[in-house]
Amino acid sequence: MKDPAPDNRSLRVASVQFESQPGNKQTNFRKMEMFAELASAQGVGLMVFPECCITGYWFMRNLTVEQLGELAEPIPNGPSTQRLIQLAQKHRISIGAGLVESAGDGVFYNSYVVALPDGTIHCHRKLHAFEHTAIRGGTEYTVFDLPDGFRVGVLICYDCNIIENVRITALRGAEILIAPHQTGAVRSRNPHLMGMIDRGLWDNRLADPEAIEKEIRSNKGRDWLMRWLPSRAHDNGLFLIFSNGVGVDDDEIRTGNAMILDPYGRILAETWKAEDAMVTADLDASLLADATGRNWIRARRPDLYAPLTIPTGLERDTRSLKFEE
Repeated sequence: MKDPAPDNRSLRVASVQFESQPGNKQTNFRKMEMFAELASAQGVGLMVFPECCITGYWFMRNLTVEQLGELAEPIPNGPSTQRLIQLAQKHRISIGAGLVESAGDGVFYNSYVVALPDGTIHCHRKLHAFEHTAIRGGTEYTVFDLPDGFRVGVLICYDCNIIENVRITALRGAEILIAPHQTGAVRSRNPHLMGMIDRGLWDNRLADPEAIEKEIRSNKGRDWLMRWLPSRAHDNGLFLIFSNGVGVDDDEIRTGNAMILDPYGRILAETWKAEDAMVTADLDASLLADATGRNWIRARRPDLYAPLTIPTGLERDTRSLKFEE
């Protein structure tokens, strides 16, 4: 039996962290357009922006339903999705970005749109949404092919916390996981889970960058991510592109930590700078075939896993869990 032909596919990807302005889509898009120009000059084929970066994020929990409706847009016909499509077409890059979706009849979703250079889009609705009482959780996984020959999946922030979500995405053939977030330094009653960053450290970041970067690299940011993010990539044999907000997000400080990981859970590129930033890496498809997680998937015993689909009675709504942390 002949050895399989080597997988020579390669894709340059970019992960962006930036500070979104709440409700200011024009300002946020200008930042995205600047990064797209930079990515295009560097030969990037896929770039990933954070969760709800177009609309802004944490401030929305305090909006009335009417105000949320004014912020939200339909997909694909809304102006932000159309602008994202134009940006992808202009630079011949697949580009992902998040916003609040209005689905009609007072239904809203925390959604993430990936626009391809040919003008088509794919939209993922966050499965474990909690940001507002009027925002519903999605009900479908999102896995599709890029024009560059890689198969990708999308999971938004809390979706990635649930290991079953990542495994199902991998079982549907994803080779790359797009993982947009708004996280880090969140308030918590759990002494082992993140915790707030003093706003003054962010405001003083230019005069004292070491102080805020120390926090960003601590258990409030990078060290917390290192507890689980590499395992999602390693255990499922996936490249993982982690994009996050950075800076002021209502009354919390996002930690950025934009990062790209390989299918062994190794970090290919990252930043802990307290500023808008982009990191890039070349994804080498030859790493996929023998990745540890892919071998473990081959060793699965599906006949043993029926209990995973049976409710235990311990299940809770994500929103109630989130606001009890």
